[in-house]
Order: sequence, then structure tokens, then C-alpha cells
Amino acid sequence: MEHRNYKGRVDYIHDEVGERGREWFDVTIQKNGIRTLRSKCEMDDSGVLRDVTFSVDKNWLPKDSFVRLTVEGEFFGSAWFLFEDDMVSCEAITKNEGRVSQKVKILEPIRSFGPHPVVCDIWHLGSWNWKSDEKSQSWPSIMSSPLPNGASGPMIGISDFLARYEGEENIITPCGEFKSKHFVFPLERKNKPDEHIWYTGEDLLLTKIRWDLLKTTYVLAEISGDYR
Repeated sequence: MEHRNYKGRVDYIHDEVGERGREWFDVTIQKNGIRTLRSKCEMDDSGVLRDVTFSVDKNWLPKDSFVRLTVEGEFFGSAWFLFEDDMVSCEAITKNEGRVSQKVKILEPIRSFGPHPVVCDIWHLGSWNWKSDEKSQSWPSIMSSPLPNGASGPMIGISDFLARYEGEENIITPCGEFKSKHFVFPLERKNKPDEHIWYTGEDLLLTKIRWDLLKTTYVLAEISGDYR
């Protein structure tokens, strides 16, 4: 079959308690540029278990996604998202809202989606315009939950995504040292500390994330396969 694949693990390291969670991911890239992420996220301190499948096109524009969420072993919700040029749709069932069907008209295609695996924090940056000299850029985005740990819904939440480029740095991980691009997601407008992220290569492979809000560093712990 004409595709390539890579997979790995990200560890969530809290400043005080140590490892507080982890995330496994598996990514397939087809010949036409469609890439699909399969991710399982575990958060020990909050009891969150999240399963996500998410596909983007060759330009990193969202195509569709499935999100299933449990908290402390209790079902919280599952949802299927579809992204079209003029509409975003969601079919969901959640603990708090029950059966939900959403259709939101949009004026331009949504450029990124956050179903809450930390790997997908990096995938937002597939929409970065490297032809522009602007160091801060924004674009329309969808989030499956407004909560920092993503433990609600999942449902459609529309927002403008904002990022700032800081330059390149070498990041040391348990997998080795990677030359990485450093970005900041400014969140002061939401009364939250900024999120700092680093990635490497054309696959936007996460090497490190630091978010003071959760006192947590997210670091690439395992990687294998044909990543670039």
C-alpha cells in the first residue's frame, strides 16, 4: 500500500507530582497527502480517557474527526465532526446535553481543529503562512471543548486561533535532540498563561509543550516509523 506511517508517545510531566498522564499516537499519510491521526490520551489526576481519530488534507485543513470521552470511568460524550467549505457539522451524544446535532454555516473553510490530544496542538500550525513576514498570525478554528483538559462535550466551539513564531531551538527529549520551531499560543486574552510549543520536521512532530496553567511539560517520549 502506498502510504507511510509513524507512531509514538508523549508523556505529561507535572512540576510537583511527576508523570500525570500520557498519550499514544499513530499517524498515516497517504499518497494524496491525507493524513489521519489515531490517539489515546490518559490523564491520571483527572481520570480523563480520550480516544480521537482526526484527518486533515494535504494542506492540513480538517476533514473529519471522531472524539470519545470518559471521565473516572463514566461516559461523558462521543461526537463525529465533518468539515466542509461552507459548513461544520457535529453529531454527538453527551452526558450533560443528551443527543446533539449541530450545523454551523461558515464564510471560509475552517483552518484548524482542536480535539484535544496535545499532538493536535501542533497540527493547528499546519495553517501557518510561511510566505508571510508576520510573526503573529490568526485564523478560524474549531475546538471540541473549551476546557483546558478537554473534559466536556464534545461539541462545536468556534474561535480565532492565534500564534506567534519565536524562532528555532534545539530540544532534548528521551528520543534524542531535535532542531525545533518554537511557537507561542498567546492566551492572556482568555486570562490564561501562554502555551509554548516546539515541533520538528514537515510532519509537525511534537517535541515539547510547556503550559504553566497546568504546571505541566509535555515531551516526546517515543517515536518510530517513517516520520519526516
